[in-house]
Amino acid sequence: MANLDFFKLYRDIIAIPSISSTDPAWDQSNQGVIQLLADWFTQLGFHIEITPIADLPGKFNLIATLGSGEGGLLLSGHTDTVPFDAGRWSRDPFTVTQEGDRLYGLGTIDMKGFFAFIVAAVQGMDLSQIKKPLRILATADEETTMAGAQAIARAHSIRPDYAVIGEPTGLVPVMMHKGHMSESIRVTGKSGHSSDPANGVNAIEIMQKVLGKLSGLQRELKEKYHNSHFQVPYPTLNFGAIHGGDSPNRICGCCELQIDLRPIPGVSPEELIGLLQANLNEVHECHPGCLHISHMHEPIPPYACDENSPLLREAELATGHSAESVNYCTEAPFVQQLGCDTLVLGPGYITQAHQPDEYLDLSFVTPTTEVLQHLIRKFCL
Repeated sequence: MANLDFFKLYRDIIAIPSISSTDPAWDQSNQGVIQLLADWFTQLGFHIEITPIADLPGKFNLIATLGSGEGGLLLSGHTDTVPFDAGRWSRDPFTVTQEGDRLYGLGTIDMKGFFAFIVAAVQGMDLSQIKKPLRILATADEETTMAGAQAIARAHSIRPDYAVIGEPTGLVPVMMHKGHMSESIRVTGKSGHSSDPANGVNAIEIMQKVLGKLSGLQRELKEKYHNSHFQVPYPTLNFGAIHGGDSPNRICGCCELQIDLRPIPGVSPEELIGLLQANLNEVHECHPGCLHISHMHEPIPPYACDENSPLLREAELATGHSAESVNYCTEAPFVQQLGCDTLVLGPGYITQAHQPDEYLDLSFVTPTTEVLQHLIRKFCL
């Protein structure tokens, strides 16, 4: 088996830019990172499968497999990073810089660096007698559409028993998180001169009615649903942005409201959309054809792991931490669609993600490697 140096792995993977963004000026291919991972895991004896993401040129997923058959353990991570603000970084984001007990670089914890931990864990074990397969999943575009994870869920080409997603959780198991929905509500009226209001249909006035109905929906969500695992224990609805009109002396012909919805486990995105539409039915009836609701991106479902899962029990045992719930989203609901118990667990802190001078605290190196080895030993050997 090859002997791959942990710090060199870190330097090499961070050095390859793989930003995903809805802004084409920022968006990049992840092919370089995928090829690097293919090289690493080939040297460790894994079988490699690389698949392009449909309708996304330059975007790829990778599955590396050691062993054969179904079941076993899947260790998963995404290969992309968010864009960076060069003016706020004090270092080159693509050059790993060590200062004291910290490794600085874009993706050190969110989350390209996680793959170096997997290599370190595998290298430190004798897997010649592996009984159930160990698989590594590397996905594209988690930071934007989660297209890579969704493609894996649709394909159902692998069927692990258990999966761990190495997002930065402070090495505390995460067993539950809310979903995320971004919806556009567009009101189309009829513009005209402000001196004759009857000769137009004011979209802002209709949107005022929409806002009133949605305020009622906010109260309904708070009263109807409750999940004590969360600090905010109900689905939330946020008025995020509103745009309408172009001049004070014109009747507004178009107004758009963008809202954020966060479903809790047990409440599907489809259920929230149904409630949204039901609350706006009266506005629809009063102003036929004026109101249009659309997804700004595909909804991300909420996620929860079975509280009696052997994976949860072993992760708590290995880390010494009880599982928690969080408010941010991950690929967990899509990985879970493979039919496996799924946890989110990885080195670093989420507060460092998407921040200038992102860094890994080196105190995570040994415990993270040991936790991964514990899970591999338990579910593959």
